[in-house]
Amino acid sequence: MVEGVHFRLREGWQTPAEVGRRALAGALSDIAAMGAEPGEAYLALGLPAGFGQDAALELVRAALALAGETGTTIAGGDVTAAPVLLVSVTAVGWADRADELTGRDGAVPGDLVGVTGSLGASGAALAVREGRARRSAGAERAFERCAALTPRLREGRAAAAAGVHAMVDLSDGLATDAGHIGRASGARLQIELARLPLDEGVAEVAAELGVPASELAAAGGEDYELCLCAAPADRSRIEAALAACGTPLTWIGEVRDGPQGVRLTDERGAGVRLSGWEHVV
Repeated sequence: MVEGVHFRLREGWQTPAEVGRRALAGALSDIAAMGAEPGEAYLALGLPAGFGQDAALELVRAALALAGETGTTIAGGDVTAAPVLLVSVTAVGWADRADELTGRDGAVPGDLVGVTGSLGASGAALAVREGRARRSAGAERAFERCAALTPRLREGRAAAAAGVHAMVDLSDGLATDAGHIGRASGARLQIELARLPLDEGVAEVAAELGVPASELAAAGGEDYELCLCAAPADRSRIEAALAACGTPLTWIGEVRDGPQGVRLTDERGAGVRLSGWEHVV
């Protein structure tokens, strides 16, 4: 994660602690989406001039705190000088057998599409930070969610054990990440925007922006929830597995034949064009 791209310390958008937690959470979220057990993580810091020892220790301590919460061992890394703050995390996950893991390529037509938790806090918080919406009570709730990001590791393991066919974590936004499953599986995920579960405060920020709340939920990115695909016959078992983790699961669409990727529809069934974060290389 890079200053000016993934966070903006200089503008006061995040604290060093929030950056440290977020960097490790993002790496562990990929482990969660495979249903793996977290193992080791390696933390490399590129520190710019003026980023002092106290700030660096605040960042690392926050990463260590999340590591403790998730059973992850920060086993090494590196520190070097850099033109801007750079936080790079490599996370290693484990499973006893390969068939315990879930990829992105197993979705089949007829599967249900579900999502854990709720969406849109990151998109709402970004709108406020960019000055497009005011810092209201709803925005404060979105900020609180963003500051306490926790990867869905227990949920990923539970879903994989319950038999889901495919999973991906929502780091770039549902509108983008669901398409990864579709393309890897050679199928189309059809998602109804009206069914997306919204984080508290998202509707309030969306109303001020004059956009549907589902737009923030589908395109905002960095919610770090899990999108999964599963056979209808396994629905009850998967719901029970997620409920045992204390996490809600919402069914938002289904997998169909057709052009590979994702199709988002409104309440009338019409297609809606939205995209999440697209990496530029």
